[in-house]
Amino acid sequence: MLDIRLIREKPDFVKDRLATRGGGDEAKIDELLNIDSERRKNETALQQLNAERNKLSKEIGAKKTSGEDATALIDRVDQVGAKISNLEDHVAVDAGLQERLLLEIPNLPRASVPIGKDASENRVVRSWGEKPKLSGKVLDHVELGTKLKLLDLERAAKISGSGFICFTGAGAKLERALINFMLDLHTREHGYLEVSPPFLVRRDCMIGTTQLPKFEADMYGLENGELFLAPTAEVPVTNLHREEILAMVDLPKKYVAYTPCFRREAGSAGRETRGIIRVHQFDKVELVKITTPKNSYDEHEKLTADAERILQLLGLHYRIVELCTADLGFGAAKTYDIEVWSPGQDAYLEVSSCSNFEDFQARRMNLRFKDAESKNRFVHTLNGSGLALPRLFAALIESYQQSDETIAIPEKLQLYFGANRIGIGKSALADPITD
Repeated sequence: MLDIRLIREKPDFVKDRLATRGGGDEAKIDELLNIDSERRKNETALQQLNAERNKLSKEIGAKKTSGEDATALIDRVDQVGAKISNLEDHVAVDAGLQERLLLEIPNLPRASVPIGKDASENRVVRSWGEKPKLSGKVLDHVELGTKLKLLDLERAAKISGSGFICFTGAGAKLERALINFMLDLHTREHGYLEVSPPFLVRRDCMIGTTQLPKFEADMYGLENGELFLAPTAEVPVTNLHREEILAMVDLPKKYVAYTPCFRREAGSAGRETRGIIRVHQFDKVELVKITTPKNSYDEHEKLTADAERILQLLGLHYRIVELCTADLGFGAAKTYDIEVWSPGQDAYLEVSSCSNFEDFQARRMNLRFKDAESKNRFVHTLNGSGLALPRLFAALIESYQQSDETIAIPEKLQLYFGANRIGIGKSALADPITD
């Protein structure tokens, strides 16, 4: 959440930055400031009344000691106590309203983020590789997956409904190979610590990483909304250190985790894409960093490069897109999307959003570090997919389809997969790797 002191001291600045998002949230600032002012006024009055009650209590004690009548003072204490109780109720209501509003207001875009009204004004920063040159008819991942028995969408729908995937045979093996390849690269070469977190997370963890309250309709809730299936490993991993004070020498902390991800995609009717591009459950390898404000944007560039490296080693063409202000996620101050080329879709598919949240999440989680002057300060949090499946799966099999109806396996993935091709047959594997 935003720092209330920043809102008090620079309300026009906050409104201007929020206005670049185009969501109308700047209108909430005046309401928030009015509630904040009333709450602080009542808190000051409470302090004065408590001081008066303490003073009167001492006077009552003195009168009783000396045998004097303290009835009038006792009556006055009762009156003051009633005022205190009433003010405490008002302060509690205002504090609740203030917190609710703060949780509803998105992060401020970093000054360098391009201002735009929608996704059409996102900026392509760079690209890598070239689009594959495929001979013959280009099949999409559904046609390839069906022909080579890599997935079974009909039986997945029979089990769970639309929007779910059942990988089969070599498809299931390829999914597992990609996950293991990404985890090993990030731990062995990029210096991330692997964690395997719970897949169920508490409500306060979802609030901490900004999924709640805004996106509750998109989440799978349990226990009357007190537990949720994790929509991304960002939630459990970033919350590992909630309500802690970290040592500066231990920063940055770099975590990588695999989890399945669960999202209802509420309100997405009409935007559903054929096949496995938009689904309710999918696998993802997530990168999370916790760092100091001074270093967070350097770490943001490094995190993005770490995610890119997966596509480079797999030989897949992609581009990096910097999101404009209107397309930023609720909690992000700056985001790069990594979009891989999908020949079957004839389009780029987002496989990672690498975001710097600055201290927006940390304030919700009360996650701090002790700086060089021994002052407790909020950390900056960052995350990005490293990478997300199944869009990576789709782009890979579409890009590596061969004219003989097989799929070549990129060299860096062959030892994980156990073969250099996927072909038609009982095992759907060809040319196994034996050494």
